Amino acid sequence: MNRGLVVRRLSAMAYAAQNEAFAELAGHALEPNPHMAPAAIAAATELMPEAEIVVLTAWLSEALDFERLVGIWAFRRNRGWRSGLAPVLVSPLVPFYEVSSLPVVDRDLAAEICRALLRHLLAAGDLPRSLSLPVLPLEGPGHRLLAEACAGIGASLTVFERWSRPVMVVQPGDDPERYLRRALGSGYKKRMQQFRAVGRAGALTFRRSRGAAGREALEAFLTLEAAGWKGREGTALATIPDDARYIRRLAEGFAAVDGLIVDTLLLDGQVLAMGVLIESAGRRHFLKIAYDESQARHSPGRTLTIAMLRADFTAGAPAFFDSGAGEEVDAGTYVWGERRLMGHVVITLGRRRLDRVRLAAHARFWLRRLRGVRQRRSVGPASPGSRAALTVPPSTGE
Repeated sequence: MNRGLVVRRLSAMAYAAQNEAFAELAGHALEPNPHMAPAAIAAATELMPEAEIVVLTAWLSEALDFERLVGIWAFRRNRGWRSGLAPVLVSPLVPFYEVSSLPVVDRDLAAEICRALLRHLLAAGDLPRSLSLPVLPLEGPGHRLLAEACAGIGASLTVFERWSRPVMVVQPGDDPERYLRRALGSGYKKRMQQFRAVGRAGALTFRRSRGAAGREALEAFLTLEAAGWKGREGTALATIPDDARYIRRLAEGFAAVDGLIVDTLLLDGQVLAMGVLIESAGRRHFLKIAYDESQARHSPGRTLTIAMLRADFTAGAPAFFDSGAGEEVDAGTYVWGERRLMGHVVITLGRRRLDRVRLAAHARFWLRRLRGVRQRRSVGPASPGSRAALTVPPSTGE
């Protein structure tokens, strides 16, 4: 391990002041992850006590009086039925919006940093020895190095569930039409006919709001979401005080570093659909979508995603776009053509005779699989993108 590399724990509030250091790290990261940004960690304190949050930071000494942030991995202490009533560290802090469990590490020191973070957790006497990573990418350099780091310190990494998430990875020479043709394949003609039909029904306008304008647009988004079925069922953000405070604080923090985007699609001046996104170092994540249910005949969600994609190419497409699609969502409903394998991973540090966290994950896996079988029998075959179609038995390692 590099002699100048040290791992320290910071409080959530202390880490919230590290925007500049995180931005530098994200720009040189192996895989950027906006959900490890100071704004995301600070916002999480609206949903949980700060004492539950464990922020691991790795620093590299480059001079006698200067250190550079080279790694960040944030966890939430938890104990509940999902962990078999055993203590566990969960990452990310707020998994409500299908986010990512990956740490952010400097790409030039990634292997050393991953090992250092895990060794710190292994040596800590006040922290659980089990890590629950419910939305971890199972492919890419981040997962590979994390798996290697686990093997290097004798930790076990077990994958309990897998599913496919739509993402966008732009190729050289791509433009909106070329990308859509490749992404949609045989469905391109029908999908674009539907998109053009909306434009014939009225004047279709797309608006992208960032920074302070994005914060203002968020309020319109919350109103739109609450006006639909989520509002009636009491699951809309605006109807849940804690969640409303969380999303507003998240938006405020990301707006301050130009990392908040709110996209709006209007038909004859009336809002048809809206989407909320956050980004970091060229990696963009689609958090939430809402639409006018009275305009459902126009497929507002699909229409918005095509308009978003076109705007991305006009303004400069992100290096990586994460749809944030949930594990039970049909990936074929999205316009983004690439797929990334995701999974629920449990890492166990050290040897344990009885690992209740892994036993609970096994039980949850088989219960969900049984539920999927019953659903298929009652409603027919599962769609290709559903969890029931993609779930596989637990495996250890890669």
